[in-house]
Amino acid sequence: MTKLLLAVVLAAGLSTTPYADMGDSEPELKVNLAAVVSTGEVVPVDGITSAGQPDEQALAVFANRGYTTVIDLRTESEDRGIDEPAAVKGLGMQYVSLPIGRDDITFESAQMLDTLIAKADGPVLVHCGSGNRVGALLALSKSMEGADDEAALEYGRKGGMTRLENRVKEVLTEK
Repeated sequence: MTKLLLAVVLAAGLSTTPYADMGDSEPELKVNLAAVVSTGEVVPVDGITSAGQPDEQALAVFANRGYTTVIDLRTESEDRGIDEPAAVKGLGMQYVSLPIGRDDITFESAQMLDTLIAKADGPVLVHCGSGNRVGALLALSKSMEGADDEAALEYGRKGGMTRLENRVKEVLTEK
C-alpha cells in the first residue's frame, strides 16, 4: 500500500518534500516539522531552513541530512520541551542562541542572524516558537540585500512570518 501511494504521488508530480511550493520558483523556507520527521527528509533553501520549535526527532533528521548549525531565536524564558543545546551538540551540530523578542525585530538583529548563518559551514536550521520571528528577520535581511518592500515581505512570509508582518513594515519605513 505504501509503495502504491508513493507511486501515485510521484506519478502525479506532487512533491514529497516537507515544504510547500507556492507555485513560483522559490519553495517555502519554513518546514512542517511533522513532515520532516515522518519523511526523514528536509532540503535547505539558500542554505537555511526555518521552523517552529523542533523536538529531538526533528533535530535528528536535520543532523542526518547534513545540517551543521541550529540557531535558536527563542528567549531564555521560553520552554523548549527539551534540553536543546545538549540535544543539538549530541547530534554533532553547533547550537547558537540569538534571543529575539518583538522589539528585537530590527535591521541590526537581521544583520546578526546573517552573520551567524554566513559563519556556518553547512546548512542551518533557524527556529523560534513558530517561525514567525525567523520570517520577520529574513524579510529584513532580504530588504538589506536590496529587495523592494513587497519582495522582502513575501520572502519573510515564506520563512514563517505571520503576526510580526506589521512590525516588519514599521521597520522597513525607518530605513
